[in-house]
Amino acid sequence: MKKMSLTVVALLVTINANAHPGGLDAKGGHMDTSTGVYHCHREPCFSLMTKQYDRKNWPHWIDDDRDCQNTRNEILLRDAENAGLSAKGCKVTYGVWRCPYTGLVFTNPRDLDIDHIVPLKEAFRSGASVWSKEQKRTFANDFENLLAVENSANREKGDKDPANWMPSKWDYQCDYVKQWKHIKQKYQLAMDDEESKSINVIEQRCAN
Repeated sequence: MKKMSLTVVALLVTINANAHPGGLDAKGGHMDTSTGVYHCHREPCFSLMTKQYDRKNWPHWIDDDRDCQNTRNEILLRDAENAGLSAKGCKVTYGVWRCPYTGLVFTNPRDLDIDHIVPLKEAFRSGASVWSKEQKRTFANDFENLLAVENSANREKGDKDPANWMPSKWDYQCDYVKQWKHIKQKYQLAMDDEESKSINVIEQRCAN
């Protein structure tokens, strides 16, 4: 089953507003742990759920620790071997990176994108549409959800979930779905049937 549109989810909840016991959050909704779907019961949740995705509402890359290295450069530094910094120490200018998605090696940081393992738009349609801008900012800069990868692989992936895209590097797929599930659970984001089935297939292969 594909993810239902957020508008449909909101309408279904309106019809059956008392179907799910448990406390509501400050926005007037809650996560149904049995289905992994976020439900609205009152405003402002309904209005938030029907908003359109806008990447501008997910601020990145930031310099959270004020060391002059923004999130992109922090990840480039973390994922590199023998990385070098600019004279001021703010920007990664060279290093050696092996893309986890393709296995190819790069020495120029311009050839790399910082990928959100669970893409921002995927998070939005999986429950994050009701988040505050601060929550979106935290998610967009979460080191656990970020990897330095070949830019063409990142752009090929786009906002696809594991049902529609997987790393071409066969032996990395196990780690990829493991981290995907971790991030979804960490932020209480929903998974649809096709997404879950695709992950289960990879997990079964990895267990053998």
